[in-house]
Formats: sequence, structure tokens, C-alpha cells
Amino acid sequence: MSNVVNGDAEVSGESYTNNLTHTVSASFSISSSPVATYTSPSPGKAGSLLARTATRTSVKQLKPFATEDIKILLLENINKTGRDVLTAQGYQVEYLKSSLPEDELIEKIRDVHVIGIRSKTKLTARVLREAKNLLVVGCFCIGTNQVDTQFAAQHGVAVFNSPFSNSRSVAELVIGEIIALARQLGDRSSELHKGTWNKVSSGCWEIRGKTLGIIGYGHIGSQLSVLAEAMGMTVIFFDAVNLMAMGTAKQVPTLEALLQGSDFVTCHVPELPETHKMISSQEFGQMRTGSYLINASRGSVIDIPALIDAMRAGKVAGAALDVYPSEPGGNGDYFNNELNSWAEDLRSLKNIILTPHIGGSTEEAQSAIGVEVSEALVRYVNEGATLGAVNMPEVNLRSLTMDEPNHVRMIYIHHNVPGVLRKVNEILGDHNVDKQMTDSRGDVAYLMADISDVSGSVIKELYQSLESLSSRIVTRVLY
Repeated sequence: MSNVVNGDAEVSGESYTNNLTHTVSASFSISSSPVATYTSPSPGKAGSLLARTATRTSVKQLKPFATEDIKILLLENINKTGRDVLTAQGYQVEYLKSSLPEDELIEKIRDVHVIGIRSKTKLTARVLREAKNLLVVGCFCIGTNQVDTQFAAQHGVAVFNSPFSNSRSVAELVIGEIIALARQLGDRSSELHKGTWNKVSSGCWEIRGKTLGIIGYGHIGSQLSVLAEAMGMTVIFFDAVNLMAMGTAKQVPTLEALLQGSDFVTCHVPELPETHKMISSQEFGQMRTGSYLINASRGSVIDIPALIDAMRAGKVAGAALDVYPSEPGGNGDYFNNELNSWAEDLRSLKNIILTPHIGGSTEEAQSAIGVEVSEALVRYVNEGATLGAVNMPEVNLRSLTMDEPNHVRMIYIHHNVPGVLRKVNEILGDHNVDKQMTDSRGDVAYLMADISDVSGSVIKELYQSLESLSSRIVTRVLY
């Protein structure tokens, strides 16, 4: 893709303005700030403080490219709040309700600069390798395991997610499932739908006075802890690090201690090698007979064939699963043995609640996620800020203001090897560097510098000099 630099770019150097073309890509990303003002659509939402501050200080809108040059692809029915944030910037926004098969996704992603996804879209190395213009990925969900984040970082593509916005929704779902399992509500409802009246109390319990064991005491686990205590439950939790407990909850030293001491066990951990099948036959053997298991974290955490055996043996009295090792790419009659070999056995069990990955699927959560991730994408595209990125060093500089009309922001993403800063500073050293920040994360480093009193020809010279360095991954220029 090649487009002429926006004609209203306020830079000197006529030949630079007239002749320089841009490709907002990994090879030439002299970027990408639109002219539209960046403001939050809702002052009460995440990022509103930044928007209000920006308004007070008359933020200088970085140039040179016309807003419509930025192409955004949103998949999997991203909430309208997120679409509105991006559309308000004047970006070209294409919106689809479903995910795409890999080959079709590759064709779509080739010319986009921003892609927004949820959990079903898989951005593998094969897909990302074809995304020559891609600047940034927005995961409108908690997890990012559907993206090859390492490959993205090594090619200068930042990845953002929303780690907190649906915490309450998931916690409330788990509370509902605890009550439903304790009272066998799923079975009674299913029976009555078939016309069978089966009024029983055997095996049905109040949750007051019972012990809830939480595996993973992060944002969801700690909120769940508060809700459970408010309903009269005793809470214990196990986490890989020592954490301050909410209320009267107590941390236990081992997973075994949690399993042995809990009436209800619920999992809230990320997908890691350490958490793969962390609840399997041995762990079911350690649980109390007649206890209950809930998983609203990742499908790989539970060994489901082992769960089926434990429930058939009466060791586990009930379970609720919201996530699975393999999940369909869209809605339909797909939850069968072709997807997971044990699906029909799982569906045949009594007192089991099976939901289709809806832990964060509330209007409130999706609205908040839409705002949070979209605003992170706008900040990255417009200002280069990586705060909240899951695969990049977190670097940010204050916004340029209207009092700084001849400033340029240089962004240099590079391999983290010795000697780079010396070479970069040799390039920038003859100019007035007002602000500079750099940080590294693994093999990737991110440098941002604001330089004052620059002309078009100087910008071109700085860009070409940085591009020529062997350490370069991506060079971006915003002015």
C-alpha cells in the first residue's frame, strides 16, 4: 500500500512533503496519528482521566497521515463502545460478528494496521507473518494465549488486552454456579422442562458455612472471595505468590491443602505449562468426597476425562465448566465428540453446568472492555504509548502540546543487543532531545524520544539513519 503524505502536514522541506510516501508497516511506519481529537466516549470509563487531561493541556495532534489511512479490522462482535472509540478517530473500521478461518484471516489481515479480536481468533505466526502493515493487536478479553505474542513482539507488533474489566462478571457467574450446584438446580430445571416433577432435598445444601477454595487469587479470585464471604462462606486460597487476603480469607501453602479443605473448588489461573491439567486424577483423589469443582479460567486447566471418572465414582458431586480445551469457532451444534472426544460423556453427567465461555459475557463487562482496549489502541497508534502492552516494554512520554509545534516523536523498536543506545544517541545527539525513555523486555527494546525544532528534511534524515541500524525492528515517526 502506498499513499501520499497528508497535504496539511505542517512541516518544512517541500521535497520531503511532496516525494515521501508512506507504508504504515513493519518496514516504514512513519506513523499514524490522526487529526481527530482523542477523547473518551464516557468520562466514567477507563482512560477518561487521560482524555480530560488532554483537553486541559491542548494536546498537539500528531501527524502526518490522514486519519482514513489507518485500517482497522474488528472480529467476533466487538462491543459497540469499542467500535465507537475507534470510529470517532476517523479510522477505517471494518466490523465482523464472527471469527475467520485461518486462510481467510490471512487475506483480510494483509493490509490492516490494527486488528481487534476476542478468544476464538487465532493469530498464529503464520497469520502474523502475512500482516505486513500490522502495528498493534487488541484482545478484547482477558487472555492473550490466542496470539503468538512472542512472534508479534519480535516483529514490532504490540498486543493489548483487558485484564480487569470482566472480573466482576466472572465472579458473579461463579457465585451463581456454586448455588446452582449445591441445590442441583440444573437437573431439576431440565427434568421439569421434560415434564418430570422431582421435588427432593437429598444432596442439596445451603452454601452458608461451607468452605470455598480459590485457586488463583488475582482480580477475579479476590472479588469472588468478597462475594463468598458476604454469603457466609469460609474462603481459603492458593496462589503461586504470597498475597494479602480480602476479608478473613486465608492463604494455604499448597494446592493439596486447598483441595483437602474445600467443599467448593474454583479455578482462576492463566494458561501456562504449570497450570496444564493441574487438576487431574491425583488431585481429584485429594478432594473431599462430595465436593464441587468450577472452572471459568482456561480449558487446559482441568483433565476432563479424569473429572468424568471422578463424577461417575461419586467423588465429585457436581461441576461447572465454562471453558474447554477445544472450543467452536462460532455458534452452532458443534460441542460434540468431533471437537473433544469426551464431549458426549461429559454431557451425560448429572449435576454438571456447561456454559459456552460466557464468564465475561455481560453488557457491563463487554462495554468496559470495548472502551479499555480501544483507548489503548488509540494511544498506541496516536502517541506510541505501550502502557498495558502484554508483549512490549511499557514506555510512555507525556503528550506533546500546542506549545510544541515543531516537535517530532521518534519511536525505535529494536533487538535488545549491546551498543544500540550508543548508536541511537549518536544519531539524535546533534538535536535537542526534550524527553527520552527506553526499556527492554526479553529480546525486544522500545525507545521513545521527543525532539524539538525539526524540519521535514531533518525528520527524513533521522528516520533513515535509524532504519539503517542493524538492530532495527520497526521505526515510527509521529509529528
